[in-house]
Amino acid sequence: MTLRLYDETFGKVLMEKSYPNTYYEDDGDIQECITQLVPPYGNGFYHEICFTNVHISFGNIVLTNRLQLYFESDFDTVEMHFALKGKSMATSGNFQKTVAFDSYQHNIIYAHHMQGKMEFDGPDMNILEINLAPEFFKKFLPDQSGLFEKFRNAIEKQNSSLIQPDHNRISLEMYQILNDIIHCDRKGTFKRIYLEAKVSELLLLQLEQLFNDSSSPSSLQKKDVKKIYAVRDYIINNLSTHCSLNDLAHQVGTNEFTLKKGFKELFGTTVFGFWNDIKMEQAKRMLLDSDLNISEISDIIGYKNPRHFSAAFKRKYHVLPSKIANK
Repeated sequence: MTLRLYDETFGKVLMEKSYPNTYYEDDGDIQECITQLVPPYGNGFYHEICFTNVHISFGNIVLTNRLQLYFESDFDTVEMHFALKGKSMATSGNFQKTVAFDSYQHNIIYAHHMQGKMEFDGPDMNILEINLAPEFFKKFLPDQSGLFEKFRNAIEKQNSSLIQPDHNRISLEMYQILNDIIHCDRKGTFKRIYLEAKVSELLLLQLEQLFNDSSSPSSLQKKDVKKIYAVRDYIINNLSTHCSLNDLAHQVGTNEFTLKKGFKELFGTTVFGFWNDIKMEQAKRMLLDSDLNISEISDIIGYKNPRHFSAAFKRKYHVLPSKIANK
């Protein structure tokens, strides 16, 4: 199993990587590799995690210019593709059309012995891909569904394709799982067990969204979608900050009505409901995985009074934080 990447002249090999047979054979091990991207191509990293039937890769890269690469692969894979930020485009004779992703989109792709060209347009590129062995993936496909049966047939006939032509938006639940995968700091067997569970949960959400898709048109304009995602990103990166809805709206160049309506449409919750959930999720991780005490955690996520934090935590999880704190 080999993947090769070339520069735009198709002469210089930038990367040639052979993936272990553990992608198909069960030996219980987990393997990791981090590749640094350096100028003139950009600055950032690409993190790969591989174990039986699963290859997870994610990267955060700042591009100097639009990046164009050529690629070759000699294996079959089903890819769960999540474009978190930036634009990408792949052209290959295996597909009838160019496959292009914009920020906040996802889809499932079957690729058979691919060869073609990729373009990345940032400047910020943030992508997460999960490649599954096809036979392993097919076990998750529900029976008696035209959409899924068509994709299953494409895999069996080795015809590269998308599970559906149009990409879907990444949901709030998906974002939370993607964040869990990226920031997982467990080791060895425990990391593998954790990531296997997260990949299965993420695939479930993708398949459910595809199965239940009503194809109802969004009332949001593309520029408003980007602004609402910018608010979401701001919240995640500034948990302890205190802002009004109006402050958040003005910060991204929209109004309070559009923010409230759009946030509910995109994420199924209110702005402050989301903010509180993210705070509690981070607090729970710190309680379980760090040596910080409750007062320190309360301060980190923006509560001046630890008792108010404890009350909010109990409303969310029905247990006091002192009961689950790492001893």
